[in-house]
Amino acid sequence: MSNAYNRPDQLSPELRRRVLETARRLGYPGPDPVARSLRTRKAGAVGLLLTENLSYAFRDPAAVGVLEGLALACEDAGVGLHLVPASPGREDVAAVHRAGVDGFVVYSVPDDDPHLAAVLERPVPTVIIDQPSIEGMDRVGPDDAAAVGKIAEHLVSLGHRQVGVICMRLARERNDDFVSATRQSGAHFHVQRTRLEALAVAFSAAGVDWAGVPVVERFDHTVDDGASAARQLLDAYPQITAVICTSDILALGAMAEAERRGLRVPQDLTVTGFDGIAEAERIGLTTVHQPVLEKGKTAGRLLLSSGERSAPKVITLPTELRIGRTSAPPRTVEEPWFGG
Repeated sequence: MSNAYNRPDQLSPELRRRVLETARRLGYPGPDPVARSLRTRKAGAVGLLLTENLSYAFRDPAAVGVLEGLALACEDAGVGLHLVPASPGREDVAAVHRAGVDGFVVYSVPDDDPHLAAVLERPVPTVIIDQPSIEGMDRVGPDDAAAVGKIAEHLVSLGHRQVGVICMRLARERNDDFVSATRQSGAHFHVQRTRLEALAVAFSAAGVDWAGVPVVERFDHTVDDGASAARQLLDAYPQITAVICTSDILALGAMAEAERRGLRVPQDLTVTGFDGIAEAERIGLTTVHQPVLEKGKTAGRLLLSSGERSAPKVITLPTELRIGRTSAPPRTVEEPWFGG
């Protein structure tokens, strides 16, 4: 009977049909996958670790693209995909230890995340998407510094010097407020830290004192959070002519707040994003486009081919600055600004 399930080429089609029919009649469902995994030492699945609530993977457009790409790579290889969510603030790493997987893809976690430490304790291959950057580990992601540098150069060329920034979370500890220089430089989320550092370099080169540039952090990543951050930013610094957001989702929220205030985008306020999600493209947001589907697919293929090479590999994906309808030269003193 084992051959009928595991080695069908060893039986004639007619004999296999009769064996399977007999098994169904007797109520036998087939070999126990757990027992089979113990024999083969293969679980037949890839684990995806993301330090967010499970719903985030299906709600955030960039995460959805990464998940789809990873799923496509798994489909091509004939293996399953096991989601291992680790909600922010949780220290319980049991889900990582009990996950029956042959390897992990770690998606965008902080340097000090305990779930990442638990993954690295497992004797299975691991590929990191975006962050953190760990020497000797396989990783897939864009060149964040170069990508954000293009946004800064674009805004500087337009004449913007009074800018503000809205960024995603910088550490596992919640903060929904302005960010100090210490928190920026000590951020445990490598991507956000790198993007802020690149902005600091670019604007400092243009004569802007980065210490005077307000940065507002949002722990959660929703349009509403982007709107509340923009409200906080513009209430405190009404002279700002451009808001740089480290994601399109936050930028969409900033645009909603601008509209609520009666500010015209881009005549009164320039807004930029990062990711290139479908909604950003639809409204013409000036943003950096990154290939999120390809990111997931590349990470999956890299993980599944890890047995074919000995040295770690870092794959840098291309990005593209897409200048849309939300960026323009700053308003002049002669131009009315109906903010407030």
